[in-house]
Amino acid sequence: MDAPGTLHHIMGRGIERTKIFRTQRDREDFLFRLAGICREEELIVYAWALMSNHFHILARTGRNPLSRCMRRLLTGYVVNFNKRHRRDGHLFQNRYKSIVCENDPYLLELTRYIHLNPLRASLVEGLTALNNYPWSGHSALMGEVSRDWQEQQMILSRFGATAEKARKAYGRFVGDGIALGRRPELVGGGLVRSLGDWSQVVSLRSQGAAVSFDARVLGGSDFVDRIISEAESIEKETLRLSIGKRSLPALLAEIAIGEGLDASEIRSGVRKRDVVRARKLLSQVAVRKFGYTGAAVARFLGISTSAVNRLAGQEELCECVHYAG
Repeated sequence: MDAPGTLHHIMGRGIERTKIFRTQRDREDFLFRLAGICREEELIVYAWALMSNHFHILARTGRNPLSRCMRRLLTGYVVNFNKRHRRDGHLFQNRYKSIVCENDPYLLELTRYIHLNPLRASLVEGLTALNNYPWSGHSALMGEVSRDWQEQQMILSRFGATAEKARKAYGRFVGDGIALGRRPELVGGGLVRSLGDWSQVVSLRSQGAAVSFDARVLGGSDFVDRIISEAESIEKETLRLSIGKRSLPALLAEIAIGEGLDASEIRSGVRKRDVVRARKLLSQVAVRKFGYTGAAVARFLGISTSAVNRLAGQEELCECVHYAG
């Protein structure tokens, strides 16, 4: 299964190049379903683009595997699409494709790559039109279209301290990407791949097979090895974690003792480095290891849900494994 907090570049194409978005209502239906999944904290979406016969989504998984989220999104969409257009049968070409991505530098590179798709396909003419294009996440990052379900702070925070400065710098970053072309290295070639979800990767590895099939891992060799190792560990932990979920107060007490802090500090608004670090540890363990929702952890810590999701999605702290034991 997917580890919570894993970054994915997700693509889906129409069967035999069928148009999967024929009308504005089709696009609105797809986004309505995607927004619902995000609001329920199943996915954190950073970038997306709806083309005529395919889509791109850059997202981080929440408490449930990506496969479950995508099944919910695509199955419901296809049923309604077929009803609207009086058709039967499959709409998408096989299953969606998912590339597991290393956070840096690919979070920003893929955001730019995905959001330039409408311009590369000549659906819009120039950056000004792209800024206002409603069928990609770029317009939300530029502040032109409201998408409260799309995570924007994580991207914009990389470009400036204020929204105005960040959007200007982000806009320049996207513009600089036009000359880079289609970037085939971001969607394939020379990368470790899987035949479906991570359970199949683990199964093939256990049989001594060299994994080189369909969906990809985008990152350095250390990242690839770590991702596969984590997948194997998650498979082993699943049964143990299903027996009982540690309470948030118990987890807080353990982290406070381990980090040499008072538990009340971690639940306060204190911004000292060691306190913020402990808060991040608790968010990562609670969400990624024990399956708590970001909202539940946010209520317990007294901070925003988006703050918990950002903390849980960061990769810097591996010590969380110690507290999940």
